[in-house]
Amino acid sequence: MSTAVPQHPEPVAQVTAPIDAIEGVEAVLLASPRGFCAGVEMAIKALAWLVRAHQGPVYCYHEIVHNARVVERFEEQGVIFVDDVSEVPEGAPVMLSAHGSAPEVVVEAGAGGGLVVDAVCPLVTKVHHEVKVRAGKGYQIVYVGHEGHEEAVGTMAVAPESIHRVESLAEVEALPPFETPVALLAQTTLSHRDWSDVAEATRDRFPELWMPGRSDLCFATTNRQSALMELAPRCDAVVVVGSSNSSNTLALEKLAREAGCERVYRVNAAEELPSDLVGTVGVTAGASAPEDLVASVIERLAPTFGVEELRITEEDEYFPPPRALREMRSTIELIAGLGFGRIPGDNVDADRRLPASAVLAALG
Repeated sequence: MSTAVPQHPEPVAQVTAPIDAIEGVEAVLLASPRGFCAGVEMAIKALAWLVRAHQGPVYCYHEIVHNARVVERFEEQGVIFVDDVSEVPEGAPVMLSAHGSAPEVVVEAGAGGGLVVDAVCPLVTKVHHEVKVRAGKGYQIVYVGHEGHEEAVGTMAVAPESIHRVESLAEVEALPPFETPVALLAQTTLSHRDWSDVAEATRDRFPELWMPGRSDLCFATTNRQSALMELAPRCDAVVVVGSSNSSNTLALEKLAREAGCERVYRVNAAEELPSDLVGTVGVTAGASAPEDLVASVIERLAPTFGVEELRITEEDEYFPPPRALREMRSTIELIAGLGFGRIPGDNVDADRRLPASAVLAALG
């Protein structure tokens, strides 16, 4: 991990300036980890396999991940995204998004008679399980999450009579004086700072509060926030690649501002960059943003002295394909035939070595 920004850092990546390159950027500090997390990797590859394995249209309940460019790429392949599973024709294959779905949605999807692949992130599944267990034991659950976010909606639907969503100190103060045990759970993609303030206030109100032994906050979200906090104070501007409906992307944008960086920009793609950036620019990406978007941003920034990567940790977490796809052994073993590039000894284990970025590229 770098500890200082050199006056003229040795470039770790050569950048060829495009015609519309931004003049005045001296160096890019590139956060690592950034971009796709293990849950997004799993979900994208699962939907790609479903697309290649079926002749007819494939349906997906909600956006598979919160990134506009990823969704557009799948739409170009004929994927139809719906906000209600009743819109899925009987017998058609349907995938449930990585953010997790309400129990009744899962049941309704299965009643349609087609293949149902639940691409929920295992970390979200963990929270759903905690809600179910605590509610079953008579707890009232304080859930820290963003109103209307798909993950929060799906989680709250697990035990709607026992769960209370909050995301501010005022909302914690407004909670009733529960006469039953109280548990505290969280949306996985929260900013650590947002979570910690609300968690502390909740503990003050309910001193006997139960919390899981392992934090609900996604390790990938936390890693990306930590990497950003390393580089933000050293930058003249910070660029966060990701979509506006991505909770963890917005958390990165907010953290960069809190770190004291006056110029912070969230962009979906390189063309959205302001043309007057100068000096040292930090670049990171939300957990659902493809690496090729990061590459195009760096290309347009065209730093004079190149790119320096600030790596705070290595990520080797891996989530296997959803159960429904693992049970389709014959389909999984046709990875090479589906056009995602051959890996010697193709099988389910080979999936770990096949990055989602390569799968997206293979989709065209």
